[in-house]
Amino acid sequence: MKRAIKVGPDREVVSVYPYRSSCPASLWRSLITKSERELTFAGYTNYFLWLEQARLGVALRRKAAQGCRVRFLLGKPDSELTRSREQDEAVALTLSTRIRVTLSELERIRSQPGIDARYSDGHTHLSVFRFDDDMIVTPLLTHSVGHDAPTLHLRRYQDDGMFDRFASHVEELWTRGTPVWEEEGNG
Repeated sequence: MKRAIKVGPDREVVSVYPYRSSCPASLWRSLITKSERELTFAGYTNYFLWLEQARLGVALRRKAAQGCRVRFLLGKPDSELTRSREQDEAVALTLSTRIRVTLSELERIRSQPGIDARYSDGHTHLSVFRFDDDMIVTPLLTHSVGHDAPTLHLRRYQDDGMFDRFASHVEELWTRGTPVWEEEGNG
């Protein structure tokens, strides 16, 4: 079987999944494990990570101790935007509850230098997870939750490609975000 070599702008697309839940948990673990410089979790709740990745807090602490920057960008649990999205999703496990689970997990590891978290409302329908030069992007569809959203695995191969555009979006949200903890955090 012959495989074509991608040379155009789509060469940064490694894999496509019709649902985030069909993206293998082993891929997430591999990307987390291999990252050396940056782990950014810009999902509105990031809740599923704590369920699907055994001992995630331990792994993140270890990464931060090795000099990897670990950042979480979350929605505010009590915001009007969160309440509006909860009505749109109409599921029993609310967004605010899922955000609070992540906040509770982050509280356990926040003392580790290199781990930081901010609130933002600019990613309400787009989750971007960065692992050095790999990225998982999930555009959320109306009336659906994250695990039902289409998902892209991207790898950076060019300047100003898809990877850089999503990375720039997250950096802008991070810059405009507000610290989760009173002090600026550790990162």
